Amino acid sequence: MRYFGKTPRTLLAGLILLAAFCVSLLDARQAFAASQLPTFIQKVQPGELFEGADRFGEPTGEPPVAPVYRGKDLAGYAYLNSDVTTSIGYSGKPIHIAVGIDASGVIHGFKLLEHHEPIVLIGIPQAKVVAVLNSLIGKDLARVATGEERPPQVDIVSGATVTVLVMSDSVVRSAVTLIRSGRLGKSDAVAVEAIPEIRKLDLSKDKASDWQTLLGDGSIRSLRLTVGEVSKAFADAKHQDGVARPETDNPADRFIDLFVAPVSVPAIGKTLLGEPAYRRLVATLKPGQSAILIGGDGAYSFKGSAYVRGGIFDRIELLQNEQGVRFRDRNHTRIAAFAPSDAPHLKDIGLFVVPADFMFDVTATWEIQLLVQRTLGAREKAVIPFNLGYALPSGYYTTTKAAAVEPRRKSQAPQIWLPTSSRSGSASGIWTG
Repeated sequence: MRYFGKTPRTLLAGLILLAAFCVSLLDARQAFAASQLPTFIQKVQPGELFEGADRFGEPTGEPPVAPVYRGKDLAGYAYLNSDVTTSIGYSGKPIHIAVGIDASGVIHGFKLLEHHEPIVLIGIPQAKVVAVLNSLIGKDLARVATGEERPPQVDIVSGATVTVLVMSDSVVRSAVTLIRSGRLGKSDAVAVEAIPEIRKLDLSKDKASDWQTLLGDGSIRSLRLTVGEVSKAFADAKHQDGVARPETDNPADRFIDLFVAPVSVPAIGKTLLGEPAYRRLVATLKPGQSAILIGGDGAYSFKGSAYVRGGIFDRIELLQNEQGVRFRDRNHTRIAAFAPSDAPHLKDIGLFVVPADFMFDVTATWEIQLLVQRTLGAREKAVIPFNLGYALPSGYYTTTKAAAVEPRRKSQAPQIWLPTSSRSGSASGIWTG
């Protein structure tokens, strides 16, 4: 007896594999859905997150946050990065890190609790990967949350670029999220100023044009760098080893021409993708979800090759409101060419759908950060970032005045503000689990 051309034994094997896949998918969904701090906190000593701390309070809220005490005094709070934000690494599974942060938004310590990254298998000590996060200890992320400073950058460990980026990004994003929620400060610590206006994408503005029109009115933004300009940036950053490894011998050669545009905006999408492809894209997007087209040419590829091995584009990051997200291969579709006849032919063009869980507003300003990597040896790289800013031209959206909102809490500052509590107690460092 055969079923669709296969023997019962073959069919049975296929059903077993399918069942195993479904179980693993369910486990993964449960891992994302359930808050895990109460479980993981049992593997952490309070003194590992705050020097001199001796006990945890009961975790509260969603996502849960646990107070950490030094005797009778509140030292700060402990939380799990993966409870607050995405922390999917090279392996496709979450990296779990316990973080200690005080009421002022200063990071005091970490403990890496669980990961499935293949770093040890390729000969990179786990301690080396974890140690790069030491630069985050002592950072005042309240200044990042209010927009006074950019998110801090950590050094890259060659061979573990994706792992390091995911670890640092998830710690910073989760801390900023909690700071902005007001859960780390005292009851009178946080106030939010009324939003002056509400922007809404005008879907009626959907007439296609051409490449030059979009480039001229700012619908397409570009970043153009020569090899020499990149070498100078490495020199300015005191990376002399990076200066000595140019992509070509001629400083005037094109390093990269990078172009970005939000193609979920009707007129931009219909122009760059063409009407049929734009319609197919819109049919796949959830309400309010956006998609960005990124194109590049020159000696350096914005795509790199890490996404082929690990599914993450480690050379580009979408930034908005001091939060960032890196695209995975499932967010990406390769585009062979732009639709307009006057558009340039580029080596790399990718369509990236912004993950639905990243709170992205296409009408507000955002950036694409390009990480430039120069290989120094078998496992060493020098890395510096370049940011390409984007602001959607005002003709694509409408604005209305927002109703005045009474601040939920008292404050003298017009923006989110946190109290400057005592910062005695030095950073306790990072411990590996």
